[in-house]
Amino acid sequence: MLKPIVAAVLLAAAPAAAAETNAALARIDADRAANEAAAKAIWNFAEVGYQEARSSALLQKRLKDAGFDVKAGVAGAPTAFTATWSNGTGPVIGIMGEYDALPGLSQTADPAKTVRSDVSAGHGCGHHLFGVASASAAIAVKDWMKANGAKGTIRFYGTPAEEGGAGKVYMVREGLFNDVDIALHWHPSSENSADVQTSNSNKSGKFRFHGISAHAAGAPERGRSALDGVEAMNMMANMMHEHMPEKSRMHYIITAGGNAPNVVPDFAESFYYVRNPDAEVVRETFERLVKTAEGAALGTGTTVDYEVIHGALPLLPNRTLQTLVHAKLSQVGGVLYTTEDTAFAQKIIPTLGQTKAKLSDAALVEPMKESHEAGSTDVGDVSWTVPTAGFSTATWVPGTPAHSWQAVAAGGTSIGMKGMQNAAKVLALTAIDLLQKPELIAAAKEEFAERRGPDFTYRSLVGDRTPPLDYRNAPGK
Repeated sequence: MLKPIVAAVLLAAAPAAAAETNAALARIDADRAANEAAAKAIWNFAEVGYQEARSSALLQKRLKDAGFDVKAGVAGAPTAFTATWSNGTGPVIGIMGEYDALPGLSQTADPAKTVRSDVSAGHGCGHHLFGVASASAAIAVKDWMKANGAKGTIRFYGTPAEEGGAGKVYMVREGLFNDVDIALHWHPSSENSADVQTSNSNKSGKFRFHGISAHAAGAPERGRSALDGVEAMNMMANMMHEHMPEKSRMHYIITAGGNAPNVVPDFAESFYYVRNPDAEVVRETFERLVKTAEGAALGTGTTVDYEVIHGALPLLPNRTLQTLVHAKLSQVGGVLYTTEDTAFAQKIIPTLGQTKAKLSDAALVEPMKESHEAGSTDVGDVSWTVPTAGFSTATWVPGTPAHSWQAVAAGGTSIGMKGMQNAAKVLALTAIDLLQKPELIAAAKEEFAERRGPDFTYRSLVGDRTPPLDYRNAPGK
């Protein structure tokens, strides 16, 4: 429940302040062509986690040219960076930006499933829009601070490998958020919303089985199949589903299973995710999963080792901040379609397998509510370190799921670009309000402390491992 004084501050609208923030919005509008060019470039690069060299360099240059102090290759990740601009002692506002693509989602910017010939990955989660909008907002806030003599610091966090690589976790572990007062983020979506949202915690690992190769027909008794180990583990893991806590989820793929049917495979690998709203349940379930791997190896005469790839805590919500963000999102509004946008969307809609969504939904801002996201994000670790808030804008056709070819396609069109521009404006307006109203920051910190509890100690789910820079590479021995 918001305290009355905080609610009053949120609702207050000083004419002078409105004029000042209009300048920030005008800067983002002026940067529209540059933003769209940058987003399209990153969309074309389609670089997967920890391999986003060109995408990261593009954003670094943009911020450095705008006067930010850029520190590249932070937290042991070559594509991670921070960009800071300070104007004396005052609040430190962090804005996060992502830019990694997803493997296997190559798609043109067309309303029909069409694989690109030049890349195998695609921006099915819209991170090409995410990083650019956040950078544009940081620059607009910097300009506003400079013009108005506002004291404080605006810092952009270039966060790689959100998709399964937990880039932010290593930045948190490195202490890069320790001096931040408030952290902000956003995410591409098929709707405009700013809920008081939680998420699932998760932990992933690659399980690598080693056997003995042999001729599968001529000397099968001399072989020990690593693929048998993977399949036995998968069978036992599927049996585990019945005996996991109700809100848990577990899914896997086989990333390597041999090269020829007549050769007993001496190497095979599976890649597992475990999720639950409670990080401790995730830790316990993952340990059970390790036991199934050990049992599978014992039963098939193989050996197994595993590597934890990533892990993320659940989002810790902050109603104080979300109320502010929702107000700014409502001020900016949703996405308005042109005739061309509508024609594109009408071709996408039949491919989505549902009929509930309406194109007009893109123009609406959903009422703020409490919600739970079944997916996971490494923003979770940030949210347990510093008061954090986020939101979504409609960068995809209403009803489009993330991690789909339809999301990749829309993200490469004016539909995605409009949502990106809106996101930059919401971030800028929110940061400026926080810089002007220290009582909001104080209230957010008070709520943060209450939700986190006095006995909280940060423990990363990845342990003490270094960033898995090669996790998107082909599996090997």
